[in-house]
Amino acid sequence: MLAAPTSAQRPSRRMRGVSSARWEVDSRGDSTLHITIRTVPAYHRMRDLKEYRRMIKAVKKVYPLALEAARRMENLDDKLADMERRKDRKSYTKAIEDALKEEISPMLWKMTRYEGKILLKLIDRETDHTVFGIIKDFRSGFTAGFYQMLARMFGNNLKLEYDPDGEDEMLEQIVLYYKAGLLD
Repeated sequence: MLAAPTSAQRPSRRMRGVSSARWEVDSRGDSTLHITIRTVPAYHRMRDLKEYRRMIKAVKKVYPLALEAARRMENLDDKLADMERRKDRKSYTKAIEDALKEEISPMLWKMTRYEGKILLKLIDRETDHTVFGIIKDFRSGFTAGFYQMLARMFGNNLKLEYDPDGEDEMLEQIVLYYKAGLLD
């Protein structure tokens, strides 16, 4: 009986809970499957697990908006650097503000307070500036104060800061999973 040389077959579908899988062939032709299993947070209380799942859902919804905000802020910085007159910069930022209100307001009204809070923290994560600071820099302190008052009336705070090593450690982990494409 003749034996034909065979090679290890790769898994045809993505395995749940696995971040990477690779086959390695040694010098004798033996195949070994190396699997890296992603860490799974263990929660002893059902309430903590529900909070984790709630945060995953919120990140999936608002993280693309935070990335878009960072991209637009960078573009706005570039445009404003080219403008010499203060009056031109002010009218340009006002026009951008009006366009953003028209484009983003419908999405914001569909968000929960919790998703809004996550969005504010993720914008701070991506831009290294709080939303209050961004408004203050591009518009004025008065405008930033007005929006802060409005946010506080709806139960939020534009001065929220992102703390990946403290309060927002779970959020940081979820964002890293999202960026790596590990969230189902």
